[in-house]
Amino acid sequence: ATELPPQYTKPLQQMLQQTERMESLLKDLLWLSRIEGEERGEERELLDMAGLLQELRDDLSAAHPQTPIELSLETNQHISGDYRQIYSAISNLVTNAIKYSPQDTPVRINWSLQGKHCRLSVVDQGIGIDASNIPRLTERFYRVDESRNSATGGTGLGLAIVKHVAAAHDAVLEINSAPGKGSTFTLDFPIED
Repeated sequence: ATELPPQYTKPLQQMLQQTERMESLLKDLLWLSRIEGEERGEERELLDMAGLLQELRDDLSAAHPQTPIELSLETNQHISGDYRQIYSAISNLVTNAIKYSPQDTPVRINWSLQGKHCRLSVVDQGIGIDASNIPRLTERFYRVDESRNSATGGTGLGLAIVKHVAAAHDAVLEINSAPGKGSTFTLDFPIED
């Protein structure tokens, strides 16, 4: 194989990175469009959340070996939902927590029973978010700090996907954070009688 002259290496690497970002953006836009367009309950089943969370933890641990992902299962309660959507939403929350946390700092996933709701929480010890930015976090393409864009990657659609999945499952998304003190993202799912 012929080696490229050095002056072409960096531009080609940048082109590859931009192509990968565009591919990720397209995938996220198509997925968001599909979630918005699906009829409520179209793919509903009784979900084994303990199994789903263990699978997700294993997948993300393999992809991000530098971050310990701790899983706490305080209940075996199942919920009614769309497996792909729930997996996608929680994966987005955990991936965000990993991106904004120092290496070797754990991210914790917790599944618990809270009265008539099941609570999924993702807790990190990362850089945190100023209160003024929290109401806008689920807007498409909203970024707290543009300078973090290239460092953290992402399409700016992750939390918009989480918001729509929550709405489709009658769940409530709550965000608690403070600069320098980490963040907790919570999804409260109703338990069907």
